[in-house]
Amino acid sequence: MATKLFNHREWLLTGILSLFILASCTKEISQLEMSSANETEIIPGNGSITESVLLVIDEESIDNGNAPNNFSETDVNDQIATIGQRQSLRYFRENTGDTIDLFTGDVGDEGWHAIKTIPQAWKTAGPGTIGSRNYLQAGPGLGGGTDVPEVLLDKIPDVTPLRADGLKMLLGKTVLAVVYDGDVAINYSPLDGSLKGANLGLVALEVIKVTRRTDGSSSSLPRITVKIISVNDAKAATLKLFSNAPVPVSSSVPFNVNPSATVTAIALVDAL
Repeated sequence: MATKLFNHREWLLTGILSLFILASCTKEISQLEMSSANETEIIPGNGSITESVLLVIDEESIDNGNAPNNFSETDVNDQIATIGQRQSLRYFRENTGDTIDLFTGDVGDEGWHAIKTIPQAWKTAGPGTIGSRNYLQAGPGLGGGTDVPEVLLDKIPDVTPLRADGLKMLLGKTVLAVVYDGDVAINYSPLDGSLKGANLGLVALEVIKVTRRTDGSSSSLPRITVKIISVNDAKAATLKLFSNAPVPVSSSVPFNVNPSATVTAIALVDAL
């Protein structure tokens, strides 16, 4: 009888212990799921990149079928392009660490553009309080929202098309760019740009070399050699604005297609 009673108690204790372990595992899974659901947009990087320069790049530099890479539609997310698209471009995501060349457009139809001013409306749009980060997350009016997803993206002051010297000033810098499926429209005097339109997503690039093109037209802007960087690492770094990007007088002046031997040192300010 004593042996039976002992076995009964042992089974009871074993059952209670099993229930406790099951409850603990369930709690841990729930916490993991909650953590995943609440994951922030900025994913921690490996710490190797300390700052990223915020740019916008349009179809004159990155698009399906563009020389010198002739990307496919899926390479550059063309099949899923939409307003507010912020995924990494597939080719760039799958080839992190590789070095490639990109063309950068023509004078008057540039492919790379600096953002030099963050409008106050971007800061109050949400979901956060940093305007540049809200833009990168396609917050309400910045590519997101159900009513007017582009209301805050028109006539943005000081969106500056980069010609040869401006591109060369980026040497050695990591850029984090929103890539557009069409042209970024620029107005002069005063300088502003429209950032409306469908997006392909995000790329991060380290600028290695900027050289004059000899295989294009007389108005072709430089060939730029870049190392592909992880978008997550670039997003985790301090975000900067290219504050002294050279300001063009008009769509044709200056006709700056050949990078100068020496250029002004880049000036970067926090992108708040």
